[in-house]
This record gives sequence, C-alpha cells and structure tokens, in this order.
Amino acid sequence: MKERTYHEQLNIDNTKKLRELIKDLPPYVATYFRGIEHTTAPRTRIAYAVDLRTFFEFIHQTNPLYQQKEIRDFEFDLLTKLHSTDIEEYLDYLKLYIKDGKEYTNNERGIKRKLAALRSFYGYFHKNKMINENPILQVSMPKLHDKAIVRLDVDEVATLLDTVESGNKLTDKQQAFHSKTKERDLAIMTLLLGTGIRVSECVGLDRKDVDFNNTRIKITRKGGYETYVYFGDEVATALQDYLVLRNEITAATGHEDALFLSIQKKRMGVRSIELLVKKYSSTVTTMKKITPHKLRSTYGTSLYRETGDIYLVADVLGHKDVNTTKKHYAAIEEERRRSAKDAVKLREN
Repeated sequence: MKERTYHEQLNIDNTKKLRELIKDLPPYVATYFRGIEHTTAPRTRIAYAVDLRTFFEFIHQTNPLYQQKEIRDFEFDLLTKLHSTDIEEYLDYLKLYIKDGKEYTNNERGIKRKLAALRSFYGYFHKNKMINENPILQVSMPKLHDKAIVRLDVDEVATLLDTVESGNKLTDKQQAFHSKTKERDLAIMTLLLGTGIRVSECVGLDRKDVDFNNTRIKITRKGGYETYVYFGDEVATALQDYLVLRNEITAATGHEDALFLSIQKKRMGVRSIELLVKKYSSTVTTMKKITPHKLRSTYGTSLYRETGDIYLVADVLGHKDVNTTKKHYAAIEEERRRSAKDAVKLREN
C-alpha cells in the first residue's frame, strides 16, 4: 500500500473526528456538514461542530421543552421555533457556563466565532429553503477590540537563535535534550523566522519538499493548495546542517518521509513545535507570549519594513485577503506615513 502523505492522513483523521463529534447531534447536522464540505476547510468544520454541540447543549440545559429529550432526538422544527432573543440568551450564556462540573468562559472573539458557526448553520438551511426565517440575521456580531500585535524585535530574534544554537539559559534537563536536537531545533526556528510559514505547514514538510537548487520549499497551505516559499542563505545553512543528521536517522514506520522528527523518530506535531518555541522564547522574553504564529508576525513585520510592499507580504504569508495583512501591519504603515513629513523639503536652509 502506498504511504499516505501527511496531509492525506490529516484529512482522514479530521473526517473521523468530525464524524465522532456529530454522531450524538441531530441528523440534520450531518446534512449541513455535507452541504458545506466543498466550501470549508476540515479544521473549520471541526470547529463548527464543537460550537454547534455547545449550542445544542445550551438548548438541552435551559429550555424545558427539550430537557427530557436526547440531543440527537431534537426535531428539525426546533430551528423554526427559536427567535433572535433565544440566540442573544445563548451568547450571554457563553460568557460563563458550567459543563461536567467545570467552568467555561468565552471572550468576545470566542463568542463571535460561535455566532459565526450558527450563522453558517442557519444560513445553509435558509438558502436551501428548508426554513423560512433566519433569526441569526437579527443578532449583531460582537464588537471586537483590537489587540496589540506581538512580535520579536530584531535584537530578540538574534538572541533567540543564539540560544537555540548554544543552549545557554536552558535548564540542565533541557540542555540534555538540546545536545540531541540542536540542529533540528535551529532548523525549525530559522525556517519559521525566515519564511513566515504556519506551524501546520512546517510539520507537514517532507524531505523531498526542500529544493536547495531553487532555494525553496513546497508547502500545503490552508485550504489544501500547494505553493512554493523561498528561503535565504541562513535558512539554507540551517536546513543543510540538519539534513546531514536527518538522513542518517531510520524513522519509525509511516514517518520515513517526514522532514522534522521527534526523539521517538516520528513526525513532529503542531503541539511539539509550539512547546519548542515556548521553551526557547521564554529565555529571551517573559513580557511577550511567543508562539509559532508570533514568529510568523515577526517575519511579516521584517519583510514589510524592508520592502514596503503589503501585497508581497500578503502573497508570501498566504493571506487570501490583503486587508488581513493590512490590519496586522497597520502600526508600521503609520510609522511610514509619519516619516513622510520630513521626506520632502520645500526650501533649502
């Protein structure tokens, strides 16, 4: 049997996870997910399934008409019986609720995401004329307050890579592992900082995806399409040094093609790289919570400072909408506009 690629296996795993999530929900939920399969990413569908489960649990817990029924037995006409006030009560419930003895909270972003899931859910049935009214349209989306964009400064990037290379500032236990993984860790950190790829794109890399002749890697973006991202000399050196060691490792069965391997000789996962980034970045700054996504923001900031081309940054980062990029780098744009005040001289002194 041909070995599955990382992304093929991920799609299979996501399909299983989605089926597991919806098996205890009403049958028409499965109809909805079949309807949006070709227009949404697998991770989006899984997130929507989790959010819809929370919605039905709210109905089950708070509506006397449905407390004696299993959620799977909720009739389709439930959707036609709910009004905008019911949805508003649900959004208020999301701020703080208890499930299985544990408290759960949602900030404005979490509430907005869950409302977006409901909008998609109701929108599907309304578009297909299976319901006449869509009460979600009468509920306003929560207003989001802008968050400061966290990124590393130039000197912090240099210090971070020095730490990865030397192992200084690590604990004794961490240094013991560092001696075994230094080249791998440096290759990962340099790649993330030098290309701005997503952590999911990083873990999906195979050895054959690295093309030193054209200084590029082939990655699979969100949505499943493949593209090339180009890298500079520092990334090339780090990858070459790591591959000398990687090519000597006999990987676990099913992980032979993976570029980045764990100590167990299996393909590294997203969580492993998140913890790796956290370990090294905590030695550089405690004021900033650095994640792989923050390394991506750091790269985007550096690229925009150097080129001033927001469309290039959007393209390299894989943003489908340049407005997403503009939002993230608005502060730098403000700096550029401010610098323009001294750029033009009207009269020589």
